[in-house]
Amino acid sequence: MLDQLLKLVEQNAQQSILQNRAIPDQLNNAAIKEVTNQIFNGIKSQVTQGHMDQVISLFQTGVKKHPSPVIASIVDTVTRNLASKFNLAPDVAKGVADQIVPQVMAQVIKKTNDPHDIDFDLQHMLRGMTGDNQLDISSMLPPTKTTVGSISGVFNRLFGKK
Repeated sequence: MLDQLLKLVEQNAQQSILQNRAIPDQLNNAAIKEVTNQIFNGIKSQVTQGHMDQVISLFQTGVKKHPSPVIASIVDTVTRNLASKFNLAPDVAKGVADQIVPQVMAQVIKKTNDPHDIDFDLQHMLRGMTGDNQLDISSMLPPTKTTVGSISGVFNRLFGKK
């Protein structure tokens, strides 16, 4: 999951990180990795703090104009870490976080809701974050979402069925 998340952050980092004069070129990769880690850790933190319902709700409703508490928390953490680790002005760090976090989260949400995309499986992701391999979130999802990442989805993808 972390590798796929890193790819999404890299794909969305052009304007917010790579072309940002406040972030020296030699620190671009480190900044991208920091954003990736904080997005992952932010979701994990919400789950481990007992806010799984908010995380699942976010993955059902998507990123709105007014972000969810989950996204707001991730943006705040990314802002603080970019400011402290890369010596960015708080407003610059906030601008980076405000731009990249919602974009990446929207793509992650889209991918987890695509039954043909086996790289992003919400249940598998949450199992990894909680350490509970028996976790079953199917009762928390609408019936159409329970096949995300299912074995039939894997076989359909392997044999070209959509």
